[in-house]
Amino acid sequence: MTFGGRIFAAIACVIAMFGIAGCVTVDRNAHADALGARAHLQRETLRTGMFALTAYSRITRNDAPIHVYIEGDGFAWVSRSEPSLDPTPREATALALAAADSSPNVVYLARPCQFTPMADNPRCDMRYWTGARFSPDVVASMNEAMDAIASRAPGRGVDVIGYSGGGAIAVLLAARRRDVRSLRTVAGNLGSEYVNRIHDVSPMPASLDPIDAAASLGELPQLHFTSDADRVVPPAVAQRFAGAAGTRCARVRVVADIAHDGDWARAWPALLRIPVTCNGD
Repeated sequence: MTFGGRIFAAIACVIAMFGIAGCVTVDRNAHADALGARAHLQRETLRTGMFALTAYSRITRNDAPIHVYIEGDGFAWVSRSEPSLDPTPREATALALAAADSSPNVVYLARPCQFTPMADNPRCDMRYWTGARFSPDVVASMNEAMDAIASRAPGRGVDVIGYSGGGAIAVLLAARRRDVRSLRTVAGNLGSEYVNRIHDVSPMPASLDPIDAAASLGELPQLHFTSDADRVVPPAVAQRFAGAAGTRCARVRVVADIAHDGDWARAWPALLRIPVTCNGD
């Protein structure tokens, strides 16, 4: 198995000792639409050469930078050995972060095969949310979507924020682009091989490892949020990445008592106010 986020926590119901006969079904699209609506984020589809990607956006000024939020791995695995048939996240943590951001220009970008119907995504395959979820194909598709997003405020740049596995994608995008002003990650998987070793799961030879891009980002202002309560991506992952990137511009902030899939959105407005700068700037 490859590292797929939460183990067993994605099971929708408990039948065993409590004698529960049915499951509670979560409408993941309705949940996301409600989150977006509260923050005036409008749902749209961004079509790339490989995938149709779901986004939620609010662009109110073309003279301001754009905050781009990238979702985590979602409901990638049903159990340690069984991949999900649909990686659409149940909680959409990165969308909740975007909804908590009051900046004038905010865009949320789902990962390939999340939210968008499979019929509209004929190239979707389980490998793109399991062993190949950080593959060059995935990064290229996300980068195409970023081009479309950045064109809505030309020349103003983008601030990229990635949650969990979206942190890996955020790093890989930042390493390829010249319009990224800053990088933030939240509980980010910033070293996929290292995280897989922690959990004693299989390597992902079809995926890129974000830590390999760390050195190329040494001059990019970045702040990596992690928690002492995170048992999925512990603080050592962010600290290891920051060491590889260099401490002049890469900083780690360890917060207290937020689990990997905890309520990061509640803390986000305060965390977002922390300046992201390089030492001496």
